[in-house]
Amino acid sequence: MTAIDDLFRHLKAENKKAFMPFITAGDPHLGFTSKVLTKLASLGCSMAEVGIPYSDPIADGPVIQGSYTRALKNKIKLAEIFDCVSRLTADPAKPIASMPLVSMVSYAIIFRHGLEKYVDEAKVAGFSGAIVPDLLVEESDPLAKICRERDFNLIQLVTPTTPPERALKIAEQSSGFLYFVSVTGITGERTQLPPGLVDRVGWLRERTPLPICIGFGISIPEHVQLLAPVCDGLIVGSAIVRLLEKASENETDALDAMTKLVEQLMSSPGFSPP
Repeated sequence: MTAIDDLFRHLKAENKKAFMPFITAGDPHLGFTSKVLTKLASLGCSMAEVGIPYSDPIADGPVIQGSYTRALKNKIKLAEIFDCVSRLTADPAKPIASMPLVSMVSYAIIFRHGLEKYVDEAKVAGFSGAIVPDLLVEESDPLAKICRERDFNLIQLVTPTTPPERALKIAEQSSGFLYFVSVTGITGERTQLPPGLVDRVGWLRERTPLPICIGFGISIPEHVQLLAPVCDGLIVGSAIVRLLEKASENETDALDAMTKLVEQLMSSPGFSPP
């Protein structure tokens, strides 16, 4: 059982939802990334997704694309990200030790690094799993097998346009939780979420034992209030990254702005933080 499996088991027993922020590693530098992850843990976030910067956008909107570009301009390396996370998770007494971390990473990076090598090094660094948005379910067997053997979660995505039969196949190949994309298109903040989203998530929840977490577009308390009752967790990315991009001007102000947003969303009606 991974730290992610254990987290959702405890949350379910306590009738709570997971709050899962996304941040980009190395934007604007890894020292700031350490500060952000430490702060998120102290705020009581259930889990954090760490984006591994990649030059070719997959489903990323302009905010996350911009953060990847800034990190890559500093020539950030995968080994440096692993080392940063390793130093953060080394002390079990720190709050971050109880906040599982997952990498959001392109399959191209994993493939180039080596499947077994990536999983082994990510796990040693302190990651509990990986979200691989560009990995087709038809091509996921080799990585899924390695992840199962190493007790490392492989998290895959279901979109609003995924046919039902394919959604069930993706769920069977995934572990930890299932990432349900709330909208068609790229990441980014929205004022409204599409009609029928709640029904689609509800349908899938009846057909898989995996926790289902919703991401893409979640940025205001009304979104949280609408979606929390039907899912197991909520993922907030662009709304947080947009605030953190100001760190190059003033890191303290950026952290304060992020803290305010996270606290606001976690205190929204219908959401009970861990």
